[in-house]
Amino acid sequence: MKVAATPAYQPLYRQIKLLLTERLEFGEWKPGEPIPSEIDLAHRFSVSQGTVRKAVNELAQEKVLVRRQGRGTFVATHANEHTQLGFLRIGPDDGDVETLKAELIDCRRVKADAAGARLLDIETGAPVMRLRRSLAINDQRVIYEEARVPADMFPGLDSVLLEQHRCMLYSMYESAFQVKIVAAEEKLKAVAADDDTASVLGITVGSPLLLMVRVAYTYGRKPVELRRSLCNTTAYHYANDIS
Repeated sequence: MKVAATPAYQPLYRQIKLLLTERLEFGEWKPGEPIPSEIDLAHRFSVSQGTVRKAVNELAQEKVLVRRQGRGTFVATHANEHTQLGFLRIGPDDGDVETLKAELIDCRRVKADAAGARLLDIETGAPVMRLRRSLAINDQRVIYEEARVPADMFPGLDSVLLEQHRCMLYSMYESAFQVKIVAAEEKLKAVAADDDTASVLGITVGSPLLLMVRVAYTYGRKPVELRRSLCNTTAYHYANDIS
């Protein structure tokens, strides 16, 4: 396979990274599966092993790939309990996140409003699936969430399927629809609890909450989920590792 089709101004390893990402997007290597060795990839793309290593290292730093000592390099997956916490930014003030449990509130087909459609890169009024859930950290209900995803990307998504996957969204997207979340953008804001949120979280109306608005992306920076998370930070905090 030639790499000349990518822009000439990109470093060669970035061209290889793009080709690897394309193969991941097309499903050649599925989540949890190993990718070929660096030597095999170097032969495939007619480049040096060092060039492949730089591309793979960058994908590993972005958590698209996972290196396992003595076993090789694997496509990252949301299917196990540890990686389900990869995008969780809320943790207890004391101790670690030991358990995470999601509880479905409802799942409905609705129309995308203008703001949501813009963030999801779809037409205003296009069908989206709206699902609401609560999240309990260490057996304490802390987060009330609403997520919206394009209906045509998730055919057959309903409350039955969500319950089958314990309402763990990213692992469900991956295993049931072959949609892998690889990146996200978040905006944070302080708000007051309304009636619905206060009822779900067991707090008083007007209590201070942290609102997180997240757009999650799959390969190729394609937006696939818009999520609003309302977090009770009385004994919890937001933490992010910036490097």
